[in-house]
Amino acid sequence: MTHRKEKLVILGRGAFAEEVADLVSDCEQYELTAFGENWDRARAGSLLHGHPILWVDDLAPLAETHLAVCAIGTPRRSEFVHQAAGLGLRFACIRHPTAHVSKTAVLGPGTIVGAGVVIASHVTVGAHVIVNRGTLVGHHTVVGDFVTIGPGANIAGKVGIGPGTFVGMGATVVNGLEIGSGAMIGAGSVVTKNVDDRVQVFGVPAKVIRTNISVP
Repeated sequence: MTHRKEKLVILGRGAFAEEVADLVSDCEQYELTAFGENWDRARAGSLLHGHPILWVDDLAPLAETHLAVCAIGTPRRSEFVHQAAGLGLRFACIRHPTAHVSKTAVLGPGTIVGAGVVIASHVTVGAHVIVNRGTLVGHHTVVGDFVTIGPGANIAGKVGIGPGTFVGMGATVVNGLEIGSGAMIGAGSVVTKNVDDRVQVFGVPAKVIRTNISVP
């Protein structure tokens, strides 16, 4: 039996949006029909890989027939998400077929789970989280809304990650730690201690190199 595909609009039109479009092409339940733009109005009206780029104000008519996902690779995607939600759009959870997600895990709306990801038992992933390709997320971990986890990161069990935090490519977070909101973990870092809100850590072991940051 052929199942009807859900129509999908990707919010964003940059390189990561192209990557998410490729991911969506491997997901049988979705049909990509358009990209959304809220930054450069001159881009609206053109095509990206054969699909129209629509200005944000023109997305409202799609609210009844489409789901959306935001493919902006930083926590600042929250701005576009809130705009789209205000237009009535609902959000899809995109999960590549090669990802292994435990049946006991919970994924929030708007979350993107890339190829080769492993999400272990009793994990809770918030809304509009990016779990990039090859990431490992250990058991009983809680990931807040709008977190971005870079490719190949390894998050151990019973970790808490606050909203809006950025975990760099290949970073490791050891078991049982609490990572604050709006923090940034540098690529390749090994985090062995709790991380406060809005700090940047880097190194092996990771040390604080900046405080009171704003994640880009």
